[in-house]
Amino acid sequence: MKRTASILIIAFTILSLTSSCLKIEQEEVPTREEEQVLLKQYIHQLRENENVVDSTDLGVYYVTLEEGTGRFPAYGDTLSVIYAGYFINGLMFDSSFWHESADSTYTFVLGEQDFIPGWEDGMSVINKDAKVQLIVPSDLAYGSNGAGLIGPYQTLIFVIKMKDIKPRN
Repeated sequence: MKRTASILIIAFTILSLTSSCLKIEQEEVPTREEEQVLLKQYIHQLRENENVVDSTDLGVYYVTLEEGTGRFPAYGDTLSVIYAGYFINGLMFDSSFWHESADSTYTFVLGEQDFIPGWEDGMSVINKDAKVQLIVPSDLAYGSNGAGLIGPYQTLIFVIKMKDIKPRN
């Protein structure tokens, strides 16, 4: 029994030493051109699946998944949304469900926080009770620098349900 434990310890030590000497390849950072190819493929796939893909004047693509009612938000309005953020490969990087809120909503004043331009711009196409998928190219997100978990040249996908719009007082 002691001999088996000793062999396992030696094997683990050798494995640890040799694996620490190996070069661990990190995922390569895509170029802007590669991002554009992936974005075009993603938009093409949405259209192939019979989704109506539109875009804002700024360049945020969107698909209305559920129609809403009433007026669209304006700067200074208080918005309450439920959302999930994904990379173009489908991996989730953020969600209102991960934040501390009894009903999983995220509430903010449009135009008063330091959001990415694509998030702010995308809010203009979501009225109350609408559910929209925003496709935000990196130049309207974190660009060539990235931020935290979000690497450079990452197109971001947000699925957003607008729960409430309170007009500015």
